[in-house]
Amino acid sequence: MSVLNIDVFNKRATEAEEQIEILKKEIEYLRENIANQNVQKCDISKEDYTNLQQENLKLKYRINILKKTIETRRSNPQTQTMSTDTSVSNFISICETLFNLFQDATAAAYPNLVDPPIAIAVAPNAKFGDYEFSSSMQIVKLLNTSGMKTNPREVATNILSKVESSPLIEKLEIANPGYINVFLKREFGQQVLKTFLKIGAVFPPHVDKKKIIVDFSSPNIAKEMHVGHLRSTIIGDSICRLLEYLGHNVLRINHVGDWGTQFGMLIAHLQDKFPDYLTVSPPIADLQNFYKESKTRFDEDEEFKKRAYNCVVKLQSFDPDIIKAWQLICDVSRKEFENLYARLDIKIIERGESFYQKKMEVLVKELESQNFLEEDMGRKILWGEDHSGIPLTIIKSDGGFTYDTSDMACIKQRVHDEKADWIIYVTDSGQSVHFQTLFKCAKRVGILPSNVRVDHVGFGLVLGEDKKKFKTRSGDTVKLSDLLDEGVNRSLQKLKEKGRDKELTEEELKAAQESIAYSCIKYADLSHNRNHEYVFSFDKMLDDRGNTAVYLLYALTRIHSIARNANISSAQLKKTAEEIPVSLEHEKEWKLAKVLLKFPDVLLRITKDLHIHQLCEYCYDICTVFTEFYDNCYCVEKNQAGEIIQVNMGRLLLTEATAIIMEQCFSILGIKPLTRM
Repeated sequence: MSVLNIDVFNKRATEAEEQIEILKKEIEYLRENIANQNVQKCDISKEDYTNLQQENLKLKYRINILKKTIETRRSNPQTQTMSTDTSVSNFISICETLFNLFQDATAAAYPNLVDPPIAIAVAPNAKFGDYEFSSSMQIVKLLNTSGMKTNPREVATNILSKVESSPLIEKLEIANPGYINVFLKREFGQQVLKTFLKIGAVFPPHVDKKKIIVDFSSPNIAKEMHVGHLRSTIIGDSICRLLEYLGHNVLRINHVGDWGTQFGMLIAHLQDKFPDYLTVSPPIADLQNFYKESKTRFDEDEEFKKRAYNCVVKLQSFDPDIIKAWQLICDVSRKEFENLYARLDIKIIERGESFYQKKMEVLVKELESQNFLEEDMGRKILWGEDHSGIPLTIIKSDGGFTYDTSDMACIKQRVHDEKADWIIYVTDSGQSVHFQTLFKCAKRVGILPSNVRVDHVGFGLVLGEDKKKFKTRSGDTVKLSDLLDEGVNRSLQKLKEKGRDKELTEEELKAAQESIAYSCIKYADLSHNRNHEYVFSFDKMLDDRGNTAVYLLYALTRIHSIARNANISSAQLKKTAEEIPVSLEHEKEWKLAKVLLKFPDVLLRITKDLHIHQLCEYCYDICTVFTEFYDNCYCVEKNQAGEIIQVNMGRLLLTEATAIIMEQCFSILGIKPLTRM
């Protein structure tokens, strides 16, 4: 059955375009006369002319809706038909499909309404439907404003009468005060689940593919990564995983601090304290101590400060010896970073501030030649579009560049060279004002066009259990390597407490130990709204109750064990999916299936606000609803001797579909599932 009749839309679009052409000619004739104040000589009044213009706008809006709808249907074959062909693999977004249906129905019922609101949401109570259209009240207000008196129920009735038939919808019902309740077809659920059961994987919803750059993690060279880098690294990686899964071309960038005055200070200090600095670099921990010592000398010793600045000048002019020392320092840090990224299974491409050195010089010349820079107490500043807030400092009073300069050159390179459609910066919320200013300035000078999306993904602090900034007992910043080590030790202790060391092989125990440790650290971060601070607690992370990684990992291994205990392999389940439908007759079966069908909408919603905690909530929802299903619907029945007497294959298919969805969620969250724990 066709979801939407494209021929109907084509016909409507053609008719509307013909009307537009007629009106265009009339308006062109009238425009000349009105411009010459000769309206009185025309056969039409100013009021009629205004009405024609308004009608023209309405028709243009209608055509845009129709064209957009047609293009969406053509580019996404699965929204056109619920074919049984497994080549149709995109997972349908229910909310998006219903939005399109009700948008078209509203436009057909009220063609004179310009841009009416269309709100689709999951129904709060399954007794009254699965989804609901709730815009009738707002539409009544718009109609009343235009002089048409009506009520929400009448509006809902008119819109409902125009909704095209769809294989998603079992029935539509109107409820006070004008809601339209949508009941989904179980056959639709069976067909969608069957599609990815036969494939053995869940494919993403359709999206327009974009080139996306995600800037995250961003530690400083010559310093150890610490807990302050944790959130940017974990959140940024998960955002990348989501966007990559949706099919976007994602460039993961590590914008490390590898340039500037601090390196002049460090190299000048190494010349005194580490004579072999040109052939070998100190270990990362020693480098960090040397950096602290160099900063103290820089602040207190004028002679040392001059030497440090001299080293900076040599670095920026690419003096061979200074560059060699700088590269050795970078290599030591890079190896340390790579080790941590490998432990967390995070892939990222380093592109530090040094990459933009020459580009900053070019940028400054361009800004100066176009008179965008203003003098301010010896420095040169750049204002944003509205000249409000704080300006960027592009050139310091001593003639040097700043982080502002680097970030402007960076955004220019990403737009003009990388051809990015979307740029995402993942840093703490304390930098939100900086990024707002950066985006405004980039737009003002023409670096950032309106068709490029930019987002600053801010996040709150990691707190200790004392609700203060997370520190060691001595008050030092917690090293990320120490944090991961403690997580691994604690997870092993927890596994031994539960006797898992006696049940698992040495290899399985090590895999469980690392998976639990790293998954818990990631999930504890991602499951919180990133805008908020959160308390870092290994005890809470490692709890196997509630919304934790341990609970989810146990739930998934239990789901997998159901088929395994019934001696049914994944290959057998794939074959079975060809022959019998997924069982959705029982209320708890259908409830679980409807949660699984929300998967595309959860992902698409996250792409709008980049709040990954919604995916964690979805995973937890799957697990709790699966427990209801499992407690009420027997998949495998055994006799008192423990022998299998009956296997409900339709229900086993539902458990397999649940596992497939959960594994894909885990993949996006960066969590490694386990076969046994």
